[in-house]
Amino acid sequence: MSDFETVAATENQAARRGPSGEPGTPDKIGTSHKPRSLAGDAWRDLRRNPIFWISLALVTAVSLMAIAPGLFTSNDPQDCVLSRQNSGPSAGAIFGYDFQGCDTYARAVYGSRASLLVGALSALFTGIIALAVGLLAGYFGRWVDAVLSRLIDIVLGIPLLLAAIVLLKRIGSASPNARITAVIFVLAVLGWTTAARVVRSSVITAKEQDYVAAARMLGAGHGRIMLRHILPNALAPAIVVLTIALGSFIAAEATLSFLGIGLKAPTISWGQDIDTGRIHMRESATPLIVPSAFLALTVLAFIMLGDAIRDAFDPKLR
Repeated sequence: MSDFETVAATENQAARRGPSGEPGTPDKIGTSHKPRSLAGDAWRDLRRNPIFWISLALVTAVSLMAIAPGLFTSNDPQDCVLSRQNSGPSAGAIFGYDFQGCDTYARAVYGSRASLLVGALSALFTGIIALAVGLLAGYFGRWVDAVLSRLIDIVLGIPLLLAAIVLLKRIGSASPNARITAVIFVLAVLGWTTAARVVRSSVITAKEQDYVAAARMLGAGHGRIMLRHILPNALAPAIVVLTIALGSFIAAEATLSFLGIGLKAPTISWGQDIDTGRIHMRESATPLIVPSAFLALTVLAFIMLGDAIRDAFDPKLR
């Protein structure tokens, strides 16, 4: 046996030995390094991204503010006394009072509830519509894709705010809950097109993969292939788009409330408070600045979070 063969045989035996040196035990070096998935790579990138942590902290704070506003303020936003009109900051109200004598900070905290509720439910219903339309169009193709793609183009050509103004004008003096439902419905019906296009593109790419062909050869039906094999691959880009859309829906709700056709009293909304603060800005600018800052930070947080997730899940940006 040559020297080379001797060394090779020795290394082969060493490679088969376990950590205790006994032969026949499997090598743990190869099994300790499992291949990472796309989600694992994305999480590794997200952990190193400071923008992700900043936006996540802001989103968490706003969510807690909406769920449990009592954690952030003990004042009642409906407790308004005219004798405190436009008073400056004090120990009981860190941002002072508005022209009706209401705590400006308390109203901004409680205003997050309606805004986040409208944005979250609008994004949820938008995602359901987008997943259904995009999945059917991308999977079946042909005339199904042609019809649904033309539907997407038609809805996409309708200006969201203009159509929302026209539709919400029709509900007149409805109850607060009915107005919230109407705003959610209008935003969801008009805002699903971008997400549907993203889902359709993901489905077209996924259905050409080998695992889909293998499932089809094993006799899997259309429903099983779409729900078990294709849908999980279309969820990641859809979640990214919907996260960004959630911030846009919050801004749209504030715009509609600012124009007087969205949410109305007694529901507390940032858009209403911005409109009221604009009217009395000469007397005190704080009631205008505080809800505007809360709105801007919330919308920015969701957009930054969506951008960070998109960068992490897009292999081309690594």
